[in-house]
Amino acid sequence: MWKEIERRESGKICPHLFASRLKSRRVASMQLSNSKDIVSPHRGSINSLQVDLTEGRYLLSAASDASVAVYDVQQPQDYEGGGLIAKHKSILVLDKQHEEGHKYAVSSAVWYPVDTGLFITGSYDNSIKVWDTNTTQMVMNFKMPGKVYTTAMSPLATSHMLIAAGTEDVQVRLCDIASGAFAHTLSGHRDGVMTAQWSASNEWVLITGGCDGAIRFWDIRRAGCFRVLDQSHSQLGRRSPVLSRVTAKASTSKVLLGGQNTSAKTGMALRKLSYGNGTKQVSAGKIPAKTSSKQRLHPGMMSIRDRATAHYGAVTGLRVTEDGMYLLSTGSDSRLRLWDIKSGCNTLVNFETVRLQTNKAIQLAISPDSSHVFVPCMASVKAFDFWSGKTFMTFRGHYENVNCCWFSSRDQELYTAGNDRQILVWSPFVSQEMEEEAALDRDCWSD
Repeated sequence: MWKEIERRESGKICPHLFASRLKSRRVASMQLSNSKDIVSPHRGSINSLQVDLTEGRYLLSAASDASVAVYDVQQPQDYEGGGLIAKHKSILVLDKQHEEGHKYAVSSAVWYPVDTGLFITGSYDNSIKVWDTNTTQMVMNFKMPGKVYTTAMSPLATSHMLIAAGTEDVQVRLCDIASGAFAHTLSGHRDGVMTAQWSASNEWVLITGGCDGAIRFWDIRRAGCFRVLDQSHSQLGRRSPVLSRVTAKASTSKVLLGGQNTSAKTGMALRKLSYGNGTKQVSAGKIPAKTSSKQRLHPGMMSIRDRATAHYGAVTGLRVTEDGMYLLSTGSDSRLRLWDIKSGCNTLVNFETVRLQTNKAIQLAISPDSSHVFVPCMASVKAFDFWSGKTFMTFRGHYENVNCCWFSSRDQELYTAGNDRQILVWSPFVSQEMEEEAALDRDCWSD
């Protein structure tokens, strides 16, 4: 550690690389926390976890007993073990006893991205509700055509306040908080929509995964999806090299400027324009038409690509990296796949074989530097190396299946929850001496 600090101070490594290595070491040393305990009030399996995106302080959980709870993970309510174990109890609970609470299992709960004054819940009682955190009152209620599997809000949006809702119905519905009504629907899936994620680089792009095995990309400003991921469309040999693209662009410029003098170089000017699986020959004296084959074979239209599948079975989980470049997906076929969002190709990263739940959606987590991905695998959580697919470490502590996990970038902590109704905290290793010093500091501050 001190050698790394010395190299950073001497300028041998950049601050970004130093921070990345430090975070990787902290992730590698994570273990079940013996200094932080979250006291769960839920009496059913926990289906969703999220730490707010603004302060990184409040944890939101939803469970199958129709309850929702909020915890302050920075300020504990009590201490045990001589001040060594911080007890974090729920500071807000909404359950069936609430006059406006959900009647059946809450499948999804997400914070309003701008602040912690609002949060959104989706339930199997065919409703999505928007809650005021301060007054614990419902401020908006959207009636859905079926069970709600997932809800999502864009962390980047400045032009809209839309909730993307995936239900057992085939259509994706967009609920507008500003107007309190449905904005519009997105049609294309052939079965229920189990998971949804907004793009991390474009506020208008939504990604959905359905029980039909399809992952679809939508631009909510236009009709129809603009991309359907195909597991057989791999990155190898599909994306043209940078040099060839530059050469093709230069040859096109020469054609436009040279006029009739380019007839002798017809053979050199021929090039292939690749559109997915098809190619088209363009001669030197012709300019490609604006209506390309890619537009004619738009996945949102009736074409063979509209039936492409990303998994053999339902898509149970989606997670976009923070830089918005890659998408990780899981399916009921117990497969993990990594996709290049720009090209829409399967990167063919061979993640080690695991057992995944097949009857419900699971919540994945990715470290901020996109070096590790955390996946609930039955009663454990596995951390995979993002680029090699190898198992980095396995977190075992739950007694039953794990449904969701959330990685807090602020504290470098992992929160996991599942059917055993417990929320476990996995923290970087802290020595006994450091814990005792922290306890003494707390005692000094309390005095």
